[in-house]
Amino acid sequence: MDNIDTNPTPMAPPPPPPPPPVNGRSGRISRRAAMTVTTGGLLTGGIAGGYVIGHAATSTPTVTTTAAATTPTAPPSNGTFHSNENATHEAGESAAREAQETAGQFPTVP
Repeated sequence: MDNIDTNPTPMAPPPPPPPPPVNGRSGRISRRAAMTVTTGGLLTGGIAGGYVIGHAATSTPTVTTTAAATTPTAPPSNGTFHSNENATHEAGESAAREAQETAGQFPTVP
C-alpha cells in the first residue's frame, strides 16, 4: 500500500478570484442624475396637476341657452285626453285651443 504522506491525493484547484469592482454604472446614468430627473419630473407633475385642478375648481361653466320653440311640442299620448275645465284656466284659452279640447284632441295651439 502506498503511504498517504508520500503520495497525497490531488486536490481541486482553488476557485478563481472574484472580478474587480466596477467603478461607475457601465453604460447607465449615475445615481445622482437619476435622482435629479425623478425629482424634476415629480415637481413638474405636481405643478401641472395643481394648475389643472385649481383651474377646474375656479372656472365658471359656460352655459349655452337656446331660444324656446314658438310651437310647443305635444307630449306623447298615453291614453285619453282630459281637459282642464277650471274657470281660471278657461278664461285664458284661445278659441282654437278650446275647440281642440272639446273635440277630445290634445291641444297643440296656445
